[in-house]
Amino acid sequence: MNILVTGGAGYVGSHTALALVRAGHQVWVYDNLAQGHRAAVAHGRLIEGPLQDAARLQTALSENRIDAVMHFAALSLVGESVVDPARYYHNNIVGTLTLLDAMRAARVSRIVFSSTTATYGVPERIPILESAPQRPINPYGFTKLVIERALADYTSAYAFSFAALRYFNAAGASREGNLGEDHDPETHLIPLVLQVALGQREQITVFGNDYPTLDGTCIRDYVHVDDLADAHLRALQRLQPGKGLCLNLGTGHGQSVQQVIDACRRVTGHAIPQTVGPRRPGDAPELVADATAAKTILGWQPRYTDLDALIETAWKWHRAHPHGFSD
Repeated sequence: MNILVTGGAGYVGSHTALALVRAGHQVWVYDNLAQGHRAAVAHGRLIEGPLQDAARLQTALSENRIDAVMHFAALSLVGESVVDPARYYHNNIVGTLTLLDAMRAARVSRIVFSSTTATYGVPERIPILESAPQRPINPYGFTKLVIERALADYTSAYAFSFAALRYFNAAGASREGNLGEDHDPETHLIPLVLQVALGQREQITVFGNDYPTLDGTCIRDYVHVDDLADAHLRALQRLQPGKGLCLNLGTGHGQSVQQVIDACRRVTGHAIPQTVGPRRPGDAPELVADATAAKTILGWQPRYTDLDALIETAWKWHRAHPHGFSD
């Protein structure tokens, strides 16, 4: 198939684009490079442009005879979304609606959408099922929920087919070490801890150690980025006209912040000093996926279920690219 990957120069998008190529698909990446990296895209496959440019999107879809879209392009910092919600509404909602209308004009009706666990807000029970109430507590999560609803409506009215994949905590890097995390600013726990091991930070701050968890620190479900990419390929194969899928992607096993830091110490052999700071507003004590539906419907099975093995892939990337793709 001919696939357009929006946001394909970013973290999960670039790993998925690579997986699509390896599976035999023809891939084009549409990205404005505000957060993505030119070096993460195969030569000659980048279409540079903003998500709000309807004409450019329609041209990219039509000229390359695109069969399906994988949509990763989005702003995704929770704290920033609270401070500047207008930016998130314009980019994540208006931009995505522009994409959907361009797809309609180009007669492209299949889309796999990068959604998030943030649509659930603070869950009532753990692990989280897809049927759990979706009550996001920040603008970022709300923008993703709006698009899930829009996709459902477009599917009913215009015979779209979609899969909305709700990630838990994406982590790790490609097994070859040529793709990995490179965010500015960096907000994800594992790369922040590894930056301490590299001497780029003096210490890692743990935001709260008095949660009702096994060691007082927050628990999250870390799912390897290559496993996420695999799920996207499987979802693409199961799209059906007039039908949609909403699926959690996680391992079903939670790891605390302290467990992640300790695992990074084991993997890197560095002491990694840490300090404790105040809780961050909106941090739930525990977020763990029930991914039974993805396993049943997609035949998906996370390969990286060992925390140390996951971190080893990230450490390989960060050692080889201490300054990210600029290296």
